[in-house]
Amino acid sequence: MKTQRSLALLTRQFVFVTLLCGLSSAVLSGTAQQPYRVLDLWKIGGEGGWDYLVMDSPVHRLYITRADRVDVVDTRNGKIIGTIGGLQGTHAVALDTAGKFGYISNGRENSVVVFDRTSLATLATIPVGSSPDAIIFEPATQSVWAFNGRSMNVSVIDAVTQKVVATIYLDGKPESAVADGQGVIFTNIEDRNEIERLDAHSKTVTANWPLKGCESLSGLAFDVTGHRLFSACEGKKMSVVDSNTGRTLANPAIGDRPDAAGWSAKHKLAFASCGEGVLSVVDAGAADYKTIETLPTQRGARTMAYDPATDRIYLVTAEILRPERTAETPSPRSTMVPGSFTVIVVGR
Repeated sequence: MKTQRSLALLTRQFVFVTLLCGLSSAVLSGTAQQPYRVLDLWKIGGEGGWDYLVMDSPVHRLYITRADRVDVVDTRNGKIIGTIGGLQGTHAVALDTAGKFGYISNGRENSVVVFDRTSLATLATIPVGSSPDAIIFEPATQSVWAFNGRSMNVSVIDAVTQKVVATIYLDGKPESAVADGQGVIFTNIEDRNEIERLDAHSKTVTANWPLKGCESLSGLAFDVTGHRLFSACEGKKMSVVDSNTGRTLANPAIGDRPDAAGWSAKHKLAFASCGEGVLSVVDAGAADYKTIETLPTQRGARTMAYDPATDRIYLVTAEILRPERTAETPSPRSTMVPGSFTVIVVGR
């Protein structure tokens, strides 16, 4: 009897452990497939629209472009710690590698504004091409590249002299841009459905790559080590492109109306923030580039910044009032609900 009771006890323990292991595996599998969730909402308010965000990880600062200014948020508490004002139609921010200066594409004034990253004081205004949008800092040549949408060219600024040293003409309207840190730059050409490769040393265009299955390109992210570009497109697609050859490798599904993209080198994941109100997560560590998560965020949350130090993603949006169309007002103007501008914090 004792032996039988012992066998029965061992059997029950084995079944319990087996079930526990199975449950743990299921939970882990579910976590792996749905790794991210909304962690917090920071209502920071303020009037005006928004465009791109950039993260300064070492000092926990998030730069948010807000039409006539750039708001700077402390990501440790979600509070605005400063503002760079007096701007007209801001689109994006670039940060130098020394931690000293930042550069703002000031779209409606056709200029790049230089600011001190400690005091946030404006230091200089540099005239560039027409309607600068994307802007990046290229470390190998210590230069700033402003991508001008209306004039369809790039203004290259020497970071030492703070002067434009070259103007490079493109095939069409540039949107986002990324750099490999060694002097190679890529930019999405929105109206031509292609990626252009540029050489920062020679200041020339070195390749034009039409994308297959990708239209109206917007956000662009870069896996430098894996030589993969991730271009967010209209039509709910992301194009995965070999950065050595320009060959389109895959077109995984993403949400509608994307405007920004991001990359996690640690987890080998590509992100697309989509205006319909979702964050799409693509597994770039798998050969099929499967979309593993479509995380609900909020309508209008179309731009994002990824912080590799904390594996957190920051998106912004606001509540919008959309009046009904009437015979007297066939195209009513939408307005933002006062005080509703929000930073959405996404993480694990």
